[in-house]
Amino acid sequence: MSTPIAADVRIGHIHLKVADIERSLGFYCDVLGFELMQRFGTGAAFISAGGYHHHIGLNTWESAGGSPPLSGTTGLYHLAILYPKRADLADALRRVQGAGIPLDGASDHGVSEALYLRDPDENGVELYWDRSPDEWPRTPGGELAMFTRPLDLENLLAAVR
Repeated sequence: MSTPIAADVRIGHIHLKVADIERSLGFYCDVLGFELMQRFGTGAAFISAGGYHHHIGLNTWESAGGSPPLSGTTGLYHLAILYPKRADLADALRRVQGAGIPLDGASDHGVSEALYLRDPDENGVELYWDRSPDEWPRTPGGELAMFTRPLDLENLLAAVR
């Protein structure tokens, strides 16, 4: 067995191939609220939350005008965006609903609450917040016992700051 990876390793950023930079910026910046940090010509843009150099890269280098991958192919299932507080997730739901973007699902997983939707290129997007680890469901033996139950969206919206 190999040595485990360092506990503080994090996923730094993701980079998505998109069909249209402006359309993707409309979703990620105008709807979700990410900030445009830099454009790289007309073929790429880098966006972030909180001034980081970039959490998401968007490019059309191999995909300008392209279509989403066909069902049944490999690739990205979804990207997950972690919000620091439940109220922040509630605000994200308000933004998504205000833009008329349909949800694919909304789940309470015990450890987190999550919203599932698609970006303009049909990439799966999960918006979620984590409960405190002391609230996570556990088996009598102490193992994690995540589940999937419907998320009460009205209750979540009541948490908007």
